[in-house]
Amino acid sequence: MNNTEAPAVMPVKYFSRGTKVLFGIALVGMAAYVYRLLFGIGAATNLDDQYPWGIWIAIDVASGVALAAGGFTTAALAEIFHKEKYHVIVRPALLTAMLGYTFVVIGLLADLGRYYNVWHPMLPSMWQGNSVLFEVGMCVMVYLSVLYIEFLPIVVERFKGRVNLPGPLHVFNRLFESVLTISDAFLSRFIFLFIIAGVVLSCLHQSSLGTLMVIAPTKMHPLWYTSISPLLFLLSAIAVGFPMVIFESILASRSFKLKPELPVLSSIARYTPVLLGVYLALKIGDLTIREAWPYVFEGSVQSYMYAIELLLGVVAPIVLLSMSRVRNSVKGLFVSASLVIFGVALNRINVFLVAYKPLYPVKTYFPSIFEILVTVGLISMLVLVYRFVVVNFPVITVPNGHVLNAAVQPERTSVVNINRIVR
Repeated sequence: MNNTEAPAVMPVKYFSRGTKVLFGIALVGMAAYVYRLLFGIGAATNLDDQYPWGIWIAIDVASGVALAAGGFTTAALAEIFHKEKYHVIVRPALLTAMLGYTFVVIGLLADLGRYYNVWHPMLPSMWQGNSVLFEVGMCVMVYLSVLYIEFLPIVVERFKGRVNLPGPLHVFNRLFESVLTISDAFLSRFIFLFIIAGVVLSCLHQSSLGTLMVIAPTKMHPLWYTSISPLLFLLSAIAVGFPMVIFESILASRSFKLKPELPVLSSIARYTPVLLGVYLALKIGDLTIREAWPYVFEGSVQSYMYAIELLLGVVAPIVLLSMSRVRNSVKGLFVSASLVIFGVALNRINVFLVAYKPLYPVKTYFPSIFEILVTVGLISMLVLVYRFVVVNFPVITVPNGHVLNAAVQPERTSVVNINRIVR
């Protein structure tokens, strides 16, 4: 990390005009969520036996998991491969991943018919080793725990040496300081194990999500049905990791009136055309081997959606990010990253919704108003929680000369620093 920069809490008020609007949307979404929990999935959605999965799986879960990949890709680059200059974006990427997976789980609860049985996979007596969804559930559960452990050094850094509980609670000050000190020592020695575990777990469930539809060859459009779907899902998740970090970093910089980390963002953007190129080559090779090219030009809704997914979400970003003037422009980076994010999200929607067709359909699925409200509400809530964390914890790196709110700026830095502990 540059000596002139350090992670700090953001010197802004939590509530602004934008956060108030998001708060209102989130409240409406929460009301729809509670309605679904109280009155059942049948009353709140347009799902049925023919269409058991809708936008809650395609957007809230499948897209959410993919777009949270920036956490493990950035951690691997900065902490495992020791690319020192990328440490400034590790913490925001980690926070985005942690919140992304948290809200994926919340969205998944709404999609489960008997959500109150979600704890069953934790009992060995109820394990089903032949189920791909079981493997996804276990990996997501463990990885989410790992993400919270990886975030603990930031919590320790924020509070160690500054615990001052009010009134009669002050008797617990020494206890909490002892807990923080022990956590500090433990994390300093073993955090690298959790970072490695996070990368491995991410690779496992990112690929397994692509396996879910492999069991339905007669219900999937040939453009998306392929035996290498797990590999394609993994590669697309890796490819969208850095663009998601770029997207989040630019938005956060604008929101908090900071100068974007353009040299770092431009540098990680160089990896994206290569990763997308590998993904595109496999897609083209897969179409050729399966002799599925005629479906690309059949003129159906599926063929148009496939073309949009590939041209806008893969080819266009490869071309744009191959140009140095685009990589060295904040606007160029933002547009290119947005296209990659759009392409991966559209791929998940295509696989789980557009490509899927029951054998004997009697109607076409379209999400209910409750499904839409829950999805929009969860996205709004994620943004609100992200803002709350960064205005209270040292997540985003700023120049030392930047004026910070003295009331919330940490007085000193703990020996635990996630950017340095595994060097």
